[in-house]
Amino acid sequence: MRTIAQQRYGADTVRTVDEWHTTIQNMRSLPEAERLRAANDFFNRRIRWVQDPEVWQKKDYWATPLETMGRGMGDCEDFAIAKYAMLLLAGVDVNKLRITYVKAQMGGPNSEINAAHMVLAYYPTPSAVPLILDNLIPDIFPATKRTDLIPVYGFNSVGLWVGGQVTPATTDPGAKLSRWREVLQRAAAEGLG
Repeated sequence: MRTIAQQRYGADTVRTVDEWHTTIQNMRSLPEAERLRAANDFFNRRIRWVQDPEVWQKKDYWATPLETMGRGMGDCEDFAIAKYAMLLLAGVDVNKLRITYVKAQMGGPNSEINAAHMVLAYYPTPSAVPLILDNLIPDIFPATKRTDLIPVYGFNSVGLWVGGQVTPATTDPGAKLSRWREVLQRAAAEGLG
């Protein structure tokens, strides 16, 4: 990953990748709550939120963690994907993590405006209320405190869940989500396995 970072983006990205790897190593000995905070903070503090057309000149592009670190910016799914990968590498069980597509209420509690958004949800147990890692709100809250978010579907490397279901609708999310399949393939080619 360092070699690709140097070739594509230069020394600043290599330093960010090195910090990322060091942070992951340090996270492995922490309780899971502290791992969540470390991953959430790592990307929320280093990456600027920008929509895909500005970053990638495409309407919708799902970036790998390296691409996000290399550009120093990304949109909501880029943050969620990067945090997901970081937590997996830090030893968090894949079954506890779901990248979640939500409808986010914009403009305050009485607003009827909803926007598509993605967050990372952490489920301590399969039927627990998840904790939400978000790039718009830096603190991690239980989903019950995030009444501004309505879950549509969630996915990870092993399943796809519709709504807030406890059991997956499918165990092959790549079959339904081509962008997810593509980002996993690109991330593997960049050294994430």
